[in-house]
Amino acid sequence: MKLYDLFDRKPPLFLAGAALALGVLVGGDAGARTLAEVKSLGAISMCANADALPYASKDPDRPGFQIELGRALAQGLGVPLNVEWILPRRRANVVNCDLLFDVVNDPAVHEGRLLLSHPYQKSGLALGLRSDAEPITDFKELKKGQKIGIMVGSMASMVLNKAGKSTSPYAFQTDMVEDLQKGELYGAAVSSATMSYYIRQHPDSGLRLVNAFDGVPQLTWEVAVGLRKSDAALLDAVNQVLEKLIADGTLTSIYAKYGVEHRLP
Repeated sequence: MKLYDLFDRKPPLFLAGAALALGVLVGGDAGARTLAEVKSLGAISMCANADALPYASKDPDRPGFQIELGRALAQGLGVPLNVEWILPRRRANVVNCDLLFDVVNDPAVHEGRLLLSHPYQKSGLALGLRSDAEPITDFKELKKGQKIGIMVGSMASMVLNKAGKSTSPYAFQTDMVEDLQKGELYGAAVSSATMSYYIRQHPDSGLRLVNAFDGVPQLTWEVAVGLRKSDAALLDAVNQVLEKLIADGTLTSIYAKYGVEHRLP
């Protein structure tokens, strides 16, 4: 299974967007660093997956928006960034990284595990449409017979099936998007970042992205930076840097490199 396929799962697997993208579990025993310790060490670290574009990768030309955001955040804090590459199914505390990106902004879920920054992006699922699809703004406008690809057992499948829409189940988002490109599907319910990046990489595809699930809380969420067992001082410093990166357009520019719209919560 592709790592970003894990984004389209129903709760309680929405523990952390970063963890889902990384294919790791967040939690446990080892504590990350406070602001004073980060300054003393002279660096801050983040967990990332080496092969999960558009989120992160080891490709120096296309590091992914999480890596670029991490670098900008570290620069704002006045320290270098260390990237700890995590393999699927490993726990973040194995390498004891400080930061996780794209964490679902739900303090109750992360209590005792992570401190959360202010949310910086509205994320979730979107509807990818083939080139000849009629323009719509909401999934409820889909007509009978317009087949939509969905992940097996996902919340999107429940929402669309309950609404009486035609669906086709898939195990992998990559297969779904390929069939959408071939015209075998009318649309596909996929993570907005994944669909946006595919369109960016295939400008002649004619595929379109519609934020058709904005009215469905289970399929849209805000994301934040997760600080692993840190302190209020580092959290405040991260929030201050994030506010500057949003205000000066840095976040918007980073997302734009990967075809992703920066949507403020």
